[in-house]
Amino acid sequence: MTETGPILVTGATGAQGGAVVDTLLEQGVSVRALVRDPQSVKSKALAGRGVDLVKGDFYDEGSLAVAATGVTGVFSVQTPPAPDDLEREIRAGRKLIEAAKAAGVNVFVHTSVARAGEQETFVGWEEGRWWPDYWNSKAAVNDAIKEAGFAHWVILKPAYMMDNFIPPKAVWMYPSLATKGAIETSLNADTRLDMIAAADVGRFAAAAFANPESFDGQEIDLAAECLTMDDVANILSNVSGATVLARSFSPKEARAAGIHAGLVQNQQWVNVEGYKVDLGRARSFGIPLSTFSEWAEKHSADFAIGHA
Repeated sequence: MTETGPILVTGATGAQGGAVVDTLLEQGVSVRALVRDPQSVKSKALAGRGVDLVKGDFYDEGSLAVAATGVTGVFSVQTPPAPDDLEREIRAGRKLIEAAKAAGVNVFVHTSVARAGEQETFVGWEEGRWWPDYWNSKAAVNDAIKEAGFAHWVILKPAYMMDNFIPPKAVWMYPSLATKGAIETSLNADTRLDMIAAADVGRFAAAAFANPESFDGQEIDLAAECLTMDDVANILSNVSGATVLARSFSPKEARAAGIHAGLVQNQQWVNVEGYKVDLGRARSFGIPLSTFSEWAEKHSADFAIGHA
C-alpha cells in the first residue's frame, strides 16, 4: 500500500484494536486513534508511542468526521448490544461507515465474529435461542459495510478470543480460575472451542491495509486451533506451574455457581453449534497464527491463577 495518510483505529485501547495498533506501529505505519478520554492511562500510553489521538466517540458525528479526514484506512470494532440498548452496535457501526465514506476512506477493515450472517441456520433459532439481538446486530453491521461502496473492504470474523483467559476479561468470565485454579463452564467435556489470539487479528488487519487487493471483499473466519477445556487447563498448568482443572456443569449448576447467564447461554451455543471455522482457510493467507500454547507462553506473566 502506498501510504497517503494514517490508519484510523477504533477500539485502540481494547484487545483487538490495541493489537492492530501494535502491528501497524511495528510496520512503521502512522496511526490515529478515536478515544473517549485522551487523558486516560491507556490513551496517554498510545500518545507516547506516537499515535495521533482524536477525542470523540461513535455518536459524535463531528469527532468522527475529524478522525476520518485524511486517513487511508479505518479499523472498525464496536461494542455488542446491551439489554438496555439493543441498537447501539448497529448505530455506532453505521455512524462510522458514514463518516468513512464521506471522508473518502479507501480501505475499511471491520472485525465481527465467526458465523455472523448464518444465525438463521442455528438449531433453535426459530424458538428465539442464542440471543438473536447479538447475532442480528453483528450481521447488520457487516451488511452495511458490504453495501457502502468502499473501494476495498474486509470483514474479519474471529472465533473465541484466547485473551479472555487473562484479566481483565477473565475476572468475570472465569472467576474461579483466580480463586481456585479451575475453569468452570457449562461446556461439555468433549466440546471443542475454536480460538484465536487478539494479536493475530491485529496481524490480519495490518495485512489487509498493506495489501487491500488481496483481501478485498472477503469475510474471513479466524481461529488457530480447536481445543476442549481440559486441553486449555493442561496448557495453563504447564505454563504456570500451577494445577489448573476444568469443570463442566449443567446450565443450572453453572448459574448456581455464579457464572453469568449470558456466558452460560454462549457456552450452550458452542455445545450445539460452535464457530465452525475452517482452520485450513484461516492459515491459507500466510499470516502466522499462534497456537494456544504459544499464546499462553507469551502471556505467562499475565495469568491470575489461584489454588483450590
